[in-house]
Amino acid sequence: MRSSLLLIHRWLGLASALFLLLAGLTGAVISWDHELDELLNPAWMHSESQGLHQSTLALAKQVSERYPQVQVSSIPLAVQPGHTLAIGVRPLPNPPNGLEPVTFNQVFLDPVTGEELGKREWGAVWPVDRTNAVSFLYKLHYSLHLPEMWGIDRWGIWLLGGVAIIWLVDSFVGFYLTLPKSANTPKTKLHKAQRHAQASLWQRWWPAWKMRWNGSTHKRYFDMHRAFGLWTWLLLIILAFSAFALNLRREVFMPVMKSAFTLTPTPSDVRPRLPGPQQLPPKVDYEKVLDLAINDARAQGWQEPAGRISYSAAYQLFNVDFYHPDADHGVAGAGHKRLYYDGLDAHYVGKRIPWEGGVGDVIVQAQFPLHSGRILGLPGRILISVMGLVVAMLSVTGVYLWWKKRKARKVSSTIVQGQAPAPGRMRSATR
Repeated sequence: MRSSLLLIHRWLGLASALFLLLAGLTGAVISWDHELDELLNPAWMHSESQGLHQSTLALAKQVSERYPQVQVSSIPLAVQPGHTLAIGVRPLPNPPNGLEPVTFNQVFLDPVTGEELGKREWGAVWPVDRTNAVSFLYKLHYSLHLPEMWGIDRWGIWLLGGVAIIWLVDSFVGFYLTLPKSANTPKTKLHKAQRHAQASLWQRWWPAWKMRWNGSTHKRYFDMHRAFGLWTWLLLIILAFSAFALNLRREVFMPVMKSAFTLTPTPSDVRPRLPGPQQLPPKVDYEKVLDLAINDARAQGWQEPAGRISYSAAYQLFNVDFYHPDADHGVAGAGHKRLYYDGLDAHYVGKRIPWEGGVGDVIVQAQFPLHSGRILGLPGRILISVMGLVVAMLSVTGVYLWWKKRKARKVSSTIVQGQAPAPGRMRSATR
């Protein structure tokens, strides 16, 4: 059985190594996506203008008038002092008056003067420069930038979701292989002396957790692969499971969770995702939806102000998030209090409150905070960056060990074949 599991571990590792190398390296970087974006694009992220901020809804309306080819999709409702306003937009599927489609999805404005400071396509594949380098890495991390084919734009997301499943299974197989051999043998097959030896399992297992720094290069690589895998095993399981849950949420994760728990789905979970040509602008304006949301939030006793209003054309839903300006990254990474409204007639559809609900609801909400490390705040983000490097290292050392063993087997096979007598000589020797 052990030899079979070793073979499984080898080939699952090789199948996922390149993908995990990319995911690990990009994950180590995008833990700091906002900070790096501000560092690379200070002129777009910071404003020195003095004075009262204009209404962000009014500024968003100016953007839609300036660019009739787009639909405003996300509007922050407050801007921190010294920062700019980032309006999210999406190209209309059928631009009016024969206008050419735009190649940007974010517009940056000075909140005091309303001046346009710049625009970009978040997550653009090419060209990659300082304006979109961070978003390029972010999208590469979860989708590989695979293009749309046959009307489906989720091939990369599904592929990496499958890789996450392979990674999860392989992590359990690899852990089993680190155990001392006798620990894998059924007790009924052990002699008395062997059962006595099994009592000291930890003593025999402990060397697997240590590094032989003075050993050969091969031994150091082997120890790095085994020891780092053991010390970080629980975190690797969390990362693999959460990656699967995020990338295959609708396809696999949510159906499995529904079979095990009673869930309270959000409106976007129960509505079908519309194909691109049907993702049309809403029939009601943002002001009306925002007024309704503010009144509904007050009725429910929410103290947080409205922080952002957005429209998802894929589900024909308005989302209104409630949070204070200094907490725009959500409650421990789980998002904000949110109210949903229909995009056709603005009727109330539902709400979402982070970290509330049944056990299943909390597990579902925890996947992104766990994967990003934001559940632990700054220490968690540092830990995730380190784990990204660990994942990359495990992928590299795994491939190195396979290559060295493959090379050794070839040499051994060549030696054996060279020592074997020729068929003619063998017949002569037997006469």
